[in-house]
Amino acid sequence: MKQEEFDPKILDKIEQLQSKFKASGQDMLSYLEGLLYADYLTYWEYINLDVLLSLQQPKTSFPDEKIFIIYHQITELYFKLIISEMEQISIQEPITSEFFVSRLERINMYFDHLISSFAMMWKGMEREQFLKFRMSLLPSSGFQSAQYREIELMAADAFNLVALKNREEHDYHSPADDLFEHLYWQQGAIELATGEKTLTLKNFELKYGKKLKEIIESYRRKNLWQKYIDCPDKSGELIEAMKQFDLKANVFWPLAHYKSAVRYLQKDPVDIAATGGTNWQKYLPPRFQKVIFYPELWTEQEKEEWGKGWVVKEIFGEDTPGKY
Repeated sequence: MKQEEFDPKILDKIEQLQSKFKASGQDMLSYLEGLLYADYLTYWEYINLDVLLSLQQPKTSFPDEKIFIIYHQITELYFKLIISEMEQISIQEPITSEFFVSRLERINMYFDHLISSFAMMWKGMEREQFLKFRMSLLPSSGFQSAQYREIELMAADAFNLVALKNREEHDYHSPADDLFEHLYWQQGAIELATGEKTLTLKNFELKYGKKLKEIIESYRRKNLWQKYIDCPDKSGELIEAMKQFDLKANVFWPLAHYKSAVRYLQKDPVDIAATGGTNWQKYLPPRFQKVIFYPELWTEQEKEEWGKGWVVKEIFGEDTPGKY
């Protein structure tokens, strides 16, 4: 085939490839030869389907344990998507309201899926099976999701994540080690009888403590709240997206989790302990922790009634527009 018979668009792409490979000192012809011999990409290869479907390894013979595993794997993948969006916001210079909102809308969409997906747990598993196979999972716990801790530390100034009783003692300048030791979720993995850290928490800190402390420090000036401060055009749309993120992460998500825990772990007269010994009754309800990423965006009454709107709707069946 003569050169003039080539589609001009093809020739243009070849010239672009030549420039690309030349700039990096590579031989374009070698890459083209490799392309000539390469097989076509398939769907199952691209997403590593065989590997993905092999990652469910139940510890018992109860069939519903597979639901439990797959649900948590799906959750971690959504967390990874959220972290990706937050990383984009953190490095965007200069940050604009338009860019900020576009990424927050993605984050909020992922949280919507996470919140609704909890039905896989409280509708999809037999309680009797769960209460049996859960005993083979000790001392592991969903509490040990490092990605969710990363999301929290990337979202807000770390002192807003300190346990409520210690929050006033910390501020923006508090050392990362001190902030880490007083984060609210530390209180959820303390042995009720001794006041000591559970094995669940000890193992978690051993594996992820160093990395999380580094995130506290590295995101001190680029977490979502700091990027919001830097944003010159704080539109109403941006403020609303920030508040929706705050609600979804700190009210709707933990309360969806709480709803599932109540279904499986609440048993009169004594509630069943969660795997890993986490104190889910005090750890999950937002009204106890009062974790609010962006307190500056809420009124005093809204902060005082944090989580109340969800309880009114879910427990009493009353839908209060605009409530949280």
